[in-house]
Formats: sequence, structure tokens, C-alpha cells
Amino acid sequence: MPSIGRLHVITDARPGRDVLSVVAAGLAVGADTIQVRVPDATTDREAYGLTREILRMCRESGATCLVNDRLHVALAAGADGGHVGADDLPVDVARKILGPHGILGATARDPESARRAVADGASYLGVGPAYATRTKDGLPDPIGPAGVAAVARSVTVPVIAIGGVTADRVGELTAAGAYGVAVVGAVSEAADPAKVTLELREALR
Repeated sequence: MPSIGRLHVITDARPGRDVLSVVAAGLAVGADTIQVRVPDATTDREAYGLTREILRMCRESGATCLVNDRLHVALAAGADGGHVGADDLPVDVARKILGPHGILGATARDPESARRAVADGASYLGVGPAYATRTKDGLPDPIGPAGVAAVARSVTVPVIAIGGVTADRVGELTAAGAYGVAVVGAVSEAADPAKVTLELREALR
């Protein structure tokens, strides 16, 4: 049965990124969850093909595979679940699509939205941006460890901190109540993605 891991590596949707090599490097050193995020211009066929390949890699490593936003692709590919952001489908609708057993992540940045997402069927919450980040445009201001703590105190599902996460920031996030972290740029922009992933894993221990 797939589990909600503590280290979520999200594929970098920006052009020119070598997604599969970064995923392979992360899985090789213990990333336990891969979330497939693709550019808006990516066709469903392309997203399906990428998800199937990443799912194969995850199965070989015993990792969980989730798909960001495109829940129909998650279902078609046989992924373990999906994640919906603030501008994606409502959480209750997403839960109906995935069914009762699929892992469903939802984005939250305050206790009210967090409690609502859990009530509507979220399995875990992606909370942030914890710090400033360049990997996604149009994000609100960072909420910091204090904001993560406020959400973590308000729910009983795992809280995954996201946004500007680095290994040296993991300690203050877990101290604030985060169960785990999600990363994009910290790994995808690294000269050695495996080394950075391992540092994140060690920090979570």
C-alpha cells in the first residue's frame, strides 16, 4: 500500500530540465515520493507517457508516485494519487475522481483552508510557500515556519512544507510540526541532485 512519504521531489516544469535524470538520482538515494508536475503546454499524451515512465521508476524503488493537477492522467497511468493546488479542482471533487483510496494532497497556507481541505478528503497538505522560491510564478508571500506551525496544529493529517526548502531549513520546519518537505529547485538546480537529495533525507532523520 503506497504511503505518504517525508521527502517529496517534484519534477521541475520549467523548460530545459532533464526531469528523468533528476528523478533517477533522487530515487537512488531514498526520495520516497515523486510528484509529476508538467508545464501547462504539455499535452495529456506527453504527461501520460512521462508519468508512466516515472511510475515504473518509483515501483522499482518502492517510492510513491503522485501527479500534480491532472488527476485524469494520474488515474490513466495508474499512479498512487495526485495533488491539487489552490487553482485546481476543489478537494471534494478531486476526492470523488480519485476514489476513496488514492492519496490526495491539497495546498493550504492557513488553518482555515487546511481544515476545510481535510474535511473534503485531503490525505496530506502541502503547506507554503514556506520561504521565497523562484520555481513557480505568482505565489503568495512566504508564511515561514510560524505559518507552517499554525497549519500543523490545526490538522491531524501529514503536513508537507514546500517552497524554498533546503537541507539547512528542514530542522526548523520539522520543529514547527512539518511531517516532511517537498522540493523542486533545491534538487533540479543542483549540480549533484543525488547529493542534495541525500542531504535532505539526512536532515529529515
